[in-house]
Amino acid sequence: MTTEERVGQLVRDADPGGLGMMGDLGGVKQALLEDIMSESLVRRTVGMPPRRLWVRRFAGVMTAAAAVLLSIVPASMVLRGQGEDDGVSPIVSAGAGAGAVFSPFAMEAAERNPRLLIDRAGWTVVALSDFSENNGVVRFRRGVQELEMNWYPAYVYTDRYSGQRVGGPARSVRVDGWPADVFQSLSGDFTVLLPPRDNLVVEMKTSENWSRKDLDRVLADIVRVDARTWLAVLPPEMVVPVRERAAKVLADVPLPPGFDMTALEEIGVSDSYHFGAGVTSLVGCGWIAQWQRARASGDEAGVRRAVEALRSSHGWRVLRDMDKVGDWSDVFWEYADKIAAGTLPEGYPAGLGCD
Repeated sequence: MTTEERVGQLVRDADPGGLGMMGDLGGVKQALLEDIMSESLVRRTVGMPPRRLWVRRFAGVMTAAAAVLLSIVPASMVLRGQGEDDGVSPIVSAGAGAGAVFSPFAMEAAERNPRLLIDRAGWTVVALSDFSENNGVVRFRRGVQELEMNWYPAYVYTDRYSGQRVGGPARSVRVDGWPADVFQSLSGDFTVLLPPRDNLVVEMKTSENWSRKDLDRVLADIVRVDARTWLAVLPPEMVVPVRERAAKVLADVPLPPGFDMTALEEIGVSDSYHFGAGVTSLVGCGWIAQWQRARASGDEAGVRRAVEALRSSHGWRVLRDMDKVGDWSDVFWEYADKIAAGTLPEGYPAGLGCD
């Protein structure tokens, strides 16, 4: 197929059926063809692969056509990921959650975080923790591959960059138009570091089984979205209003006297494991504080209530479920058992997050 034929085919693909939906694309086609042909000398001079040069020129010339397209065609028809593998892109899927209700805390935190998504079919969010205005961790998975995105305050950039250079030199890339550096460790894992933007630094890390080609393709599919779209892409259980979600977790959990339900809002958006840790941390710290007060005042009944509540934690459904995934339950039970034995555990404020 000649260059002119190829350009014509692409324009026809953008206007299926020749219905005229794209407006005056004849001029776009002609401009594209002239632009490509005028670059033939440059291509031979600098040695740029013909396909790469052609794609670069096509992307530039088609900007005007894209504006027409977006004004008349539903977004689901032009987003990446359509017709590939299983399902649709995360952004298209997010449309189903347009009417979802998100807590003010979640919306505020989402507004201030990077809100980066992999807009390619098959990628899903499987973990989210430490979600706040300035910090967070979100992990995406597709098959056996995982990509973890971390964000930090801007001031850590220099240290993060220096730490990565130990493994070797950086390679420059772009992520949704944002300049970034890729580092590869001796074990073969990749780290992508994005310099500060909006006072945040983003660091991405791959799991095993990634090639450079895999990484480049995924980086090309990462896009920045608005807060509501970002939250809507998360699994439903992560974005249920905190009070409603906590009610299920606390169904069989005795609460300490004066337990402040509003403190649960600070946990915010997170996966089930980290949400359960946040809730039980508040409960455990509350019961330990009650145990200390009761002992100090000679309130034996209060001591017994605290001991019985902490001892019952071995049967709490949330901790039993979490015990299948990580170590939080074991840590909690260790402290609870020491309290039940009459000993205040050393280091429990840090261990349970009571600071």
